[in-house]
Amino acid sequence: MTTPMLLPRPVTARSAPGEFPLDACTTITAPAALAATAARLRSALRPATGLPLPVTEDGSGPGIALTLRPELGAEAYRLESGPAGVRIEGGDVNGVRHGCQALRQLLPPRVYRGARIADERWAVPGTVIEDAPHFRWRGVMLDVARHFLPKREVLRFIDLMAMHRLNTLHLHLTDDQGWRVEILRHPHLTETGGWRRSSQLGSTLDDRTEDRPHGGYYTQDDIREIVAHAAENGITVVPEIDVPGHSQAAIAAYPELGVTHEQVEVMTRWGVSPHTLNAEESTIDFFRGVFDEIMDLFPSTFIGVGGDECPKDQWKGDPRTQELMAERGLADENALQAWFIARIAAHVADAGRRVFGWDEILEGKLPPGVAVASWRGMTGAVTAARQGFDVVSCPDDQVYLDYRQSERPDEPIPVCVPVTLEDAYAFDPVPDGLTDEEAARVLGGQANLWTEHVDSPRMVDYYAFPRLCAVAEALWRGPGHRDFDEFRSRLYEAHLPRLDALGVEYRPATGPLPWQTRPGVLGAPATRADREAHMNRRVAAIRS
Repeated sequence: MTTPMLLPRPVTARSAPGEFPLDACTTITAPAALAATAARLRSALRPATGLPLPVTEDGSGPGIALTLRPELGAEAYRLESGPAGVRIEGGDVNGVRHGCQALRQLLPPRVYRGARIADERWAVPGTVIEDAPHFRWRGVMLDVARHFLPKREVLRFIDLMAMHRLNTLHLHLTDDQGWRVEILRHPHLTETGGWRRSSQLGSTLDDRTEDRPHGGYYTQDDIREIVAHAAENGITVVPEIDVPGHSQAAIAAYPELGVTHEQVEVMTRWGVSPHTLNAEESTIDFFRGVFDEIMDLFPSTFIGVGGDECPKDQWKGDPRTQELMAERGLADENALQAWFIARIAAHVADAGRRVFGWDEILEGKLPPGVAVASWRGMTGAVTAARQGFDVVSCPDDQVYLDYRQSERPDEPIPVCVPVTLEDAYAFDPVPDGLTDEEAARVLGGQANLWTEHVDSPRMVDYYAFPRLCAVAEALWRGPGHRDFDEFRSRLYEAHLPRLDALGVEYRPATGPLPWQTRPGVLGAPATRADREAHMNRRVAAIRS
């Protein structure tokens, strides 16, 4: 037998004699701590195979055995299969879950279909696999603010993440263009802020708009379901409420939150709104209440506060804001933004959690315990690590999945520079030039999928896959020992048939299919040189 075609590629794998016909499986055996994992494995295998696969704590005869073996380490697993059955050992429950995903990938791709396949022979090849992840944070950011993604599609996306051993879903829940999570004490955030009257179609100022209302939001019960489903798949959901910029939807719902107190609408164009939250204590109190409800819904250690792309013009021109800055001894508007983030961070810390924000938060003094998402290249990662902060790397030119996938003219609404499959596979979250101690502060990385131009679940598939497969393997394997040609061979020969079976509408290697193009809708392509010059200007304030 050859090395099994798995994504992520295992640390070690070797052939073993014999195979295990799945129809010989008498039970799936698991201790009580793994009963739910065993039940999910049974649910995953039964539709296509049609086999009963009963779950029990005490099995006899050939079968699938799940067990915990803590010495393997967090998320690590060992899978051994042969004529006597399959044994999956995990360093923890998540390690066993990853081993179950590996078992599924050892079977024919049609095992991912949802109805019985009568003409397939279901046999697990003889093999021994030992596998463990390199990075602790292996994630993807999903923007549901610009275009709302219905709950059922978020649940499906979580299933696809689990298939690829990703373990963190960063949900971008609020922005200028929409507020997507129910807050019981402030109902207008969704009643008003959850809807906009129209949407820009392209990326340029003269692009037309689609004059159709867009919106939606998750009820608190929806969020509980999403979080629970993710947890059952070993995935942590990290929420983000973006403050003090990117807040026009909140200001539309509650004008007293804005600097001018004027009534505005939820933003219908893309880009950055000039409307910023004011710096009154009442606004801080408002968002303390928001974050209290968010922390009740999301048990994650990290709570996202955004902090990115906050315009300062309203603050500079507002006498009341300038008065407050003087009272607080704040030297400039960057210090005011840092004050705002620090007040929220302190409230989050009082609840035993930690704040997570984009790299613009490095433009002011940060309190201890904050983690930084480095998106404007890797400058934020270097600066944050050297200052003693934890880092999640997500550089736009390597892992922004809304960026165009090639130089082809038919890429839909082309944005910025191409981020190819090869670019995504080369991703290394640890920047050059760090000491070992500084490098240890890099928790891992994530891909970011912004949805200004991703207006349907079909387009989520197109932009995410197969590049997210490459990011997943890069984060699991870590740097070195990567061969893109070998990966691409495994991807196209073994893995895309699995995505086909699941109905994932990924981008073909030959380019977008006709219904994946958007003729006549302009984008904003850029060269690598233009992007680098632009980002160098933007990060000048945080260079270490």
